[in-house]
Amino acid sequence: MRRPVGLALIGLGAFFLTLAPLVRFYVADQVIVAPLNRYQVTLLESKNSTYFDQAALKTKTGVTLLAKNTVRGDVRANEGDDDIAVWDSTTNIYDEANPENPVQIQGFRIAFDRRTSVLTNCCGTHIDGDNTVRMAGYGLLFPLANVQKRDYPFYDMTTKQTAPMEFNAVEDVQGLTTYRFTQTIPLTKTAAMDVKLPAKMLGLPEDAGAQKVDRYTEAYNTVWVDPRTGVPVKHRKNIRSTVQTKDGKGKMIVAQADLITVEKDQKAGVDVANTTALKIDAVRSYIPGAAILLGLILLGVGGFLGLSRRPAPPPPVAPRRSDGKFGDMSPSGPPHPPAPPAARPVPPEGRRPAPGSQRQQRKASGPARRR
Repeated sequence: MRRPVGLALIGLGAFFLTLAPLVRFYVADQVIVAPLNRYQVTLLESKNSTYFDQAALKTKTGVTLLAKNTVRGDVRANEGDDDIAVWDSTTNIYDEANPENPVQIQGFRIAFDRRTSVLTNCCGTHIDGDNTVRMAGYGLLFPLANVQKRDYPFYDMTTKQTAPMEFNAVEDVQGLTTYRFTQTIPLTKTAAMDVKLPAKMLGLPEDAGAQKVDRYTEAYNTVWVDPRTGVPVKHRKNIRSTVQTKDGKGKMIVAQADLITVEKDQKAGVDVANTTALKIDAVRSYIPGAAILLGLILLGVGGFLGLSRRPAPPPPVAPRRSDGKFGDMSPSGPPHPPAPPAARPVPPEGRRPAPGSQRQQRKASGPARRR
């Protein structure tokens, strides 16, 4: 019984040892991917901001601006290629005191490799309806589970250009150790406006007359990323959007804000990062390590039970003979015939045993009496 059980344990141990690299190098590659059906709402806040109120036709200062960003995955837009994720993002910037009057709305669609997070141009990608854009680098995510202390090319959706996201420092965000990256977007023309603005609004003398203007944007973006997962947990967008004349002498601020992710959503981002890190560690370390340990234990126990030999039985102890020596006690030579049964002892003369039963009494009386 020991040998079949031991061989079964050896086979089971070999299975777990084979399972360990399978989980580490194959299953992990299937699990550590960006989700197709992503849904996340993040709120950023900027106090002491400035923007031009188009309804009131005046510039407001010292206001609190909020930016509500919604990311939603489109699971059917990848044209059947499950290696590609397609996400739609919408950002609505508005005055906290007047939420029904948006300051700026931006929407875009990105498509990217689910394992590397690198952008690709397919599946209806666009920025504010412009589907002629060609995106490159990274978009909303860093490399999954492989963030290094180096620079990464990130595509800026406002200026439609790729600029480096530079590593700066290691910082703590809500108890989580993160990598801080910054991106500088230089002053860039983002739209040609077919309108003319009064000279006074542009800070020019009134006799300069109405001026044709274009829209320009510059920004300084900061992202805090969980290096274990590549999940951003905090954003800071210091933006300045203006309209100005071609010579740059006349300009007006459209929006100026320093938007930072609110504390509640920072904590939510940390929770997502920790949950994702646990899944990654499970398929990269915990499950393969446990499989190796269990496999070695089963191999050891199975080898002990199935391959070890039973100890030989001890030799029989020779019996002691009548002469005091050890050896065979049976006499040598041919066997003797069995001894006859012992004769019944004869009672002394003149004495006969008292008969017992009636039959014995009749037998003892002899034939004379029976006559």
